[in-house]
Amino acid sequence: MTLWAGAMSGTSLDGIDVAVVETEGAGERPESWRLVAFRTESYDAATRRRIGRAITSGRAASICSLDFELGAKIGRAVLRTLASASLEPDEIEAVGSHGQTIWHEPPTATGGGATLQIGQPAVIAEKTSCPVVSDFRARDMAAGGEGAPLTAYTDWLLFHDEESRVIQNIGGIGNVTALPAASSGAAPQAYDTGPGGVLIDGAVEHLTGGASSFDLDGKLARRGTVNERALAEWLADPFFSQPPPRSTGRERFSRGRLLDWLNRHATLSAEDRVATLTELTARSIADAYRWIEQAPSACYLCGGGARNPVLAARLGRLLAPMPVRDLSALGLDADAREAVAFALLARQRALGFPANAPWATGAEGPRLLGVWTPA
Repeated sequence: MTLWAGAMSGTSLDGIDVAVVETEGAGERPESWRLVAFRTESYDAATRRRIGRAITSGRAASICSLDFELGAKIGRAVLRTLASASLEPDEIEAVGSHGQTIWHEPPTATGGGATLQIGQPAVIAEKTSCPVVSDFRARDMAAGGEGAPLTAYTDWLLFHDEESRVIQNIGGIGNVTALPAASSGAAPQAYDTGPGGVLIDGAVEHLTGGASSFDLDGKLARRGTVNERALAEWLADPFFSQPPPRSTGRERFSRGRLLDWLNRHATLSAEDRVATLTELTARSIADAYRWIEQAPSACYLCGGGARNPVLAARLGRLLAPMPVRDLSALGLDADAREAVAFALLARQRALGFPANAPWATGAEGPRLLGVWTPA
């Protein structure tokens, strides 16, 4: 039995998720696994603003400073999660830390992409006295891949079974992992579907003057009406017609672009604009399933958007008769999925298993992911 910790700060900028996972066995797929602890530490408004500024207009000095600050925050979050489970740092084999993406530019036909995550691993190692595995995306991109979605491989590790299923994450950005029935011999698929909560959250924060950072229980969207003309402006983005492999982020679905759209449609009520953005997320997810080669029997939702009942219900109607369920039906807290993934990616790095899933990223071949920082 070995214990691994995973830490994730996502595109929603809501905070740091930390999971501790127990695994049995030294093969590529664990003989068994168990979520031992999971905890979320929310960012305060000032930290969210600093990260947002770093993404949109950060200078070298501010990004460098934030790199060390986030490393300290991640380290403290890991220690508090360990304490919540009465665990000591020396019981953990390694911490897998995704960090916070500041920039992610997918490769194009004319050149390779680039990616940058911050949350200094040396600081995490100093704070926790644990080895740290970080910088997971870069090696895949160096091999011609998209560098995302990284969770596709861990979905395969944990959930590949005789049911043909999709794991749909609705974080800041949405991504899907399609897992054909194990006996079919078909290859899995994974790719980003488009905006998850990033535009909805940004609109709510702007329209409420910062009083709310997300649409709690979908209340605003429920009171609004979708405006098809305003929706069509987003759906015209070439990303939505691009076949996989594909990835995207805040660089494309940016705050500046969102504010421009909100201002152009200022005659619509706040509720109508939030309802339209909610429909964008649901419709872009459903439309993205056209590239899934083996029809899935069920869809399992995870990420913050899975807790939005209006969004989940609308997606259910679009995907009917396919059932749409919470990931907890497969034995994992839907909020913990990404932190668990980075705990497992740390395990794969320590045991020497390539984890980039070329079938998802389009890389030239399997690659060992992550940079190892000793305790």
